[in-house]
Amino acid sequence: VQLQASGGGLVQAGGSLRLSCATSRRTFSMTVMAWFRQAPGKEREFVAGITRAGARANYADSVKGRFTISRDNAKSTVYLQMNTLKPEDTAVYYCAADYSAYVHVRSNVYNYWGQGTEVTVSS
Repeated sequence: VQLQASGGGLVQAGGSLRLSCATSRRTFSMTVMAWFRQAPGKEREFVAGITRAGARANYADSVKGRFTISRDNAKSTVYLQMNTLKPEDTAVYYCAADYSAYVHVRSNVYNYWGQGTEVTVSS
């Protein structure tokens, strides 16, 4: 499974960005998709995840109400809409995939990772 993340950039606090992660159509519908992030000097942390059919999404408390994860199975793409961004959201964001039935918050569960896209939020 190859994952290609994009959409990062520099934005002012309060602004919005949408991240995308594309993968191969053959496997996309069989995988749980998630976004993680890693800030400088910190461990990688769970941001959001979505089940295979998109029926259920989970979010870290720090992003609830501001971020929305969604998936388009026809385009084999998962999105992370990030609104009301804060400086503490600054990190490299990674998409991840796994052939599981549930969204897991531990990064070591996911077997497939994208290359990361950098998000910088200025104050």
